[in-house]
Amino acid sequence: MTRLTGREREVLLMLGTGLGNRELARELGIAERTVKAHIANIVDKIGQQTRTQAAIVSALAHGALCVDRSCTRHRMREPAQGQGVRAA
Repeated sequence: MTRLTGREREVLLMLGTGLGNRELARELGIAERTVKAHIANIVDKIGQQTRTQAAIVSALAHGALCVDRSCTRHRMREPAQGQGVRAA
């Protein structure tokens, strides 16, 4: 797998939020066609076939993609002290 550029990582991370191309473009301050080009490169580089598959990869690999340690999704993955998953 070819390494993603910094911008591609950013687009992939945001892709997992469920935003459409127009919204991604607005959030990133780039043209919608540029978002489409980034997504096409991302899909190819991560070995997927569709945008949806790339979005799923993004959602599942959020912790590895996101470098912002203040991100609330990082804290969601860590169970609180003494708060494990209980068996039913």
